[in-house]
Amino acid sequence: MKVKTILVSQPEPKVENSPYFELQQKHKIKIDFRPFIHVEGVSAKEIRLQKIDLNHYTAIILTSRNAVDHFFRVADEMRYKVPEGLKYFCQSEAVAFYLQKYVVYRKRKIYVGAKDFADLSPLIKKYKDEKFLLPASDQLNADAPITLNNLKVDWAQAVFYKTVMSDLSDLADVYYDVLAFFSPTGIKSLFKNFPDFKQNNTRIAVFGSTTQKEALDHGLRIDILAPTPETPSMTMALEKYINEANKGK
Repeated sequence: MKVKTILVSQPEPKVENSPYFELQQKHKIKIDFRPFIHVEGVSAKEIRLQKIDLNHYTAIILTSRNAVDHFFRVADEMRYKVPEGLKYFCQSEAVAFYLQKYVVYRKRKIYVGAKDFADLSPLIKKYKDEKFLLPASDQLNADAPITLNNLKVDWAQAVFYKTVMSDLSDLADVYYDVLAFFSPTGIKSLFKNFPDFKQNNTRIAVFGSTTQKEALDHGLRIDILAPTPETPSMTMALEKYINEANKGK
């Protein structure tokens, strides 16, 4: 069956040259974007209940832009004046660059990893006497705690924001040829919103092994899978499928 419509369960890209837009124009198909999940901040009161006192820490580990936003939001709510000497350990250049939204970059002690959390290990080890705080979501990847425990540093984790399933009731009568998912929670959101969802001719695209497992656990048929050696991105996987499905269009 040919593909004419795709729903991507993420926010619409803000860059004009997104491969999704190129895919849409090249194949004359309709691609809509709708987050199936969203992030909500945890209140300062809830963080205090986690026995977190920001004054206790000398270094902050930031794994995402959400972590940056919610650390400074909570600091503001707690009336905590962020000291100039606070050290920031950013998982990637993108996170470090985003940090400039809140601090004057050249006046702060900022240390940047390459990409994965484990890449921060040499930097954290170099400053092993610091007291580290990891402001994170309620769905933190296991790599972070394992890495920090192996380094034997003084650290604490706190939930500063949560991943919440979005209300999708307005999509009840809308049909798409392909639904693209990027997280297990996205799959859970589909079935929370539509408990009686039947796949029928809808093609399911998934990114990552944990998303794949969640889809299979819910009895879904997976038609498009990424990343693979041949299709390392979701857009590449979608294009490969569209090329095969829309032959002779």
